[in-house]
Amino acid sequence: MPQSRQLAAIMFTDIVGYTALMGKDEQNAFKLLHQNRELQKPIIEEFNGRWIKELGDGVMASFKTVSDAVNSAVKIQETCNAAQDFQLRIGIHLGEVVFENDDVFGDGVNIAARIQAATEPGCIFISETVHQNVSNKNDFRSQFVKEALLKNVCQPVRMYQVLFTGSEIIEAEKSSEPVIENSIAVLPFANMSSDPEQEYFSDGITEEIINVLAQVPVLKVIGRTSSFAFKGKSMDLKEIGEKLRVTHILEGSVRRAGIKLRITAQLIKVTDGFHLYSEKFDRELEDIFTIQDEISRDILKAIKITLLGEEKEAVLKKYTENVDAYQLYLKGRYHFNRLSPNDFLKAIEYFQAAIDIDSTYAIAYADMGTCYWDMAYSLWAPGEQIIPKALSAINKGLKLDPESDVCHVAKGRFLLWAEWDFEQAARELEKGIQINPNNVEGLRQLGVLNMLQGNYNDSHKYYKKADDLDPFSLLGLRNTGAQQWYGGFFDKMLVYGNRLITLEPNFFGGHQVLGMGYMGLDQSDKAEEALEVAANLNADMFNLSLLGMAYAWNGRLKKAEEVLLRMEALAFPNEGNAFFGYVYMAMEDWDKAFDYYFKAAKNHEGAALAVPSLFRLKHPKMLQDPRTRELFDLIGLE
Repeated sequence: MPQSRQLAAIMFTDIVGYTALMGKDEQNAFKLLHQNRELQKPIIEEFNGRWIKELGDGVMASFKTVSDAVNSAVKIQETCNAAQDFQLRIGIHLGEVVFENDDVFGDGVNIAARIQAATEPGCIFISETVHQNVSNKNDFRSQFVKEALLKNVCQPVRMYQVLFTGSEIIEAEKSSEPVIENSIAVLPFANMSSDPEQEYFSDGITEEIINVLAQVPVLKVIGRTSSFAFKGKSMDLKEIGEKLRVTHILEGSVRRAGIKLRITAQLIKVTDGFHLYSEKFDRELEDIFTIQDEISRDILKAIKITLLGEEKEAVLKKYTENVDAYQLYLKGRYHFNRLSPNDFLKAIEYFQAAIDIDSTYAIAYADMGTCYWDMAYSLWAPGEQIIPKALSAINKGLKLDPESDVCHVAKGRFLLWAEWDFEQAARELEKGIQINPNNVEGLRQLGVLNMLQGNYNDSHKYYKKADDLDPFSLLGLRNTGAQQWYGGFFDKMLVYGNRLITLEPNFFGGHQVLGMGYMGLDQSDKAEEALEVAANLNADMFNLSLLGMAYAWNGRLKKAEEVLLRMEALAFPNEGNAFFGYVYMAMEDWDKAFDYYFKAAKNHEGAALAVPSLFRLKHPKMLQDPRTRELFDLIGLE
């Protein structure tokens, strides 16, 4: 049988206590093996499973669908429990595996075997990818039981118990990662002003306090996006604290009338709701910087973090002393966080206005440069016009303040995606994280950089820390999920995609990541379905190119050509070449694909960084094309 790579549900079963029985009563042990075989084989066949082999007292089987695998496991356990001759442990995982010579190999097999070994007697444990596929089906009931590091598996595996008639309900283990004692979430300060236009100011105060606290190395500070996910929601603070995995929450309000300010702040201990700190400030606008410092100092004292040496300097760091420039910067950040082309243009206007007042405002330059670059990367504006502006602004900010984490991370992002200078990008990003260990963007960028270079363990560590600090960031989770492609972690993409859809079904990112994962796993129909939703929600060049790829890989070339026409209507001259290359490669028009890829590489288009992984994971025969070596040398990746 020739080798083939497929997505399959792998099931392992094992007789509880068989080794000990073999030592005591060999004849009875062999009898049980025969009974086990006679019990399982017809049930596996009934649910369209494939009996792969016996491994001592264990059985390995594969199924084309998760539903069949779980239904088979339930019937096996119910039949076994009714007979009362012996008990089984059953573990199931959905993953990409290699079939060859009537056997199955790969990480998917190893994970299924390790889950089975971690299962309680008489129970069925499944991986998170299996759980995601059955959790919305009425026929199945499952519950989370634990997350554990399994032998020869680099990342912790979340396991769920399938509940069936007569099954013992296993109590879920508490997280193996305790909540960090010195941890805090700063919830959006409520805008108590009569003018709703002052929302930018209360949001800005919140963000500034987050940024100040984040610079303390021994304090875990939840990122802005996740803190703001609870804005306007009347939820119990204890529940919010548990969701964000923090011990402390700061909440407050801002009332502004002209230059008069009233700011209140309360620091609450999540476990018992005790108020560690509560203060009200009645001041004028020019005192805003002093108020922020006072709040930050008092919070750190209340949770027993001393302000000594470098920590004190970091906490008291200011980027401007000019209140007018500061207000303009806050307006810029307000629009920057809204993530749309028009808002980015407004953000740039406000950042520039802040700089016009204070020409030394380093982070205003850095954020303006990031806006320019993000617009170019997203093809919201012609790159040849705005990429030089991005670099100029970022360099200016870094020159003004070489000790700003914001400036170093902005430069690192630019070096990675625009200049493909991976070595220098790593240095800049690491410098940013050294200054501010809570800089989520820096952690995510180090995650993708290591993923691109094949340093998967380091990559996952950075992603894990970023996800812990900003667990509800839709854009952050989307980026992390999509970037799993570079390492071929398609199962993880399904997990991220489903997680995003659960958080916000109308955000394109979850459907996009899910579709990419299904493409990687050669499930073209499911990929099409997910990517059609993504393109309907956001018909940008990336989503359209992914949809075109899915159509082409599914043999629907006419549909792929229609997508190309839509892309041509969106593209700026000689930009977005990598996206066209994706579709032509899926259509197996190699000459056009290479033509576009070379254009993309010469332009240093960020999307071209995916090309080596596309060749390696989906079109390995293209690695033999003589043009590939030259292309990879231009990109600087293998």
